Amino acid sequence: MNLAVFPGTFDPITNGHVDIAQRAARIFDEVIVAVYARPNKNIIFSTEQRTHIARESLSHIPNIRVDTFDSLIVDYARKIGAKTMIRGLRVIADFEHEFQMNLMNRNLAPDIETVFLMTSQEYYYLSSSLVREVALLGGDITGLVPPVVAAALQARVDNLSDQERSSIKIVSLHE
Repeated sequence: MNLAVFPGTFDPITNGHVDIAQRAARIFDEVIVAVYARPNKNIIFSTEQRTHIARESLSHIPNIRVDTFDSLIVDYARKIGAKTMIRGLRVIADFEHEFQMNLMNRNLAPDIETVFLMTSQEYYYLSSSLVREVALLGGDITGLVPPVVAAALQARVDNLSDQERSSIKIVSLHE
């Protein structure tokens, strides 16, 4: 079986992530979308919530499974028997970061290849952090994320305490 892993934080999963996952699913027999459980990021959803939302968002693709991991991605890939990692690229800044991660992963696990998929043109600008910012600032995220994500994100934003809301860093859309 030709198995690939598509790792990420997915906080939240966006239509760009879904696009990459769908395209990877056409290439590989099975794709595991692996939700990282311990991100060093400003997240809004718990691991369980991110996993559930990803499962709902990708349920229409029969050869995709969603799982979580909390180790080095190469160790997780070996554990599940994946020989390929999928990574999405949007802009030049992504390339620099992904290139550095790929070199480290190749150093740690030369037997695991990374396949980079360019995002579709309509998603070049789209990132989870921008989606969170738009939602936190009251903007419309319709068309940026699957409907299940829009509903979950709106509910989460509506239930944030003032302290929680102020602790979420907004870096680009408030000026």
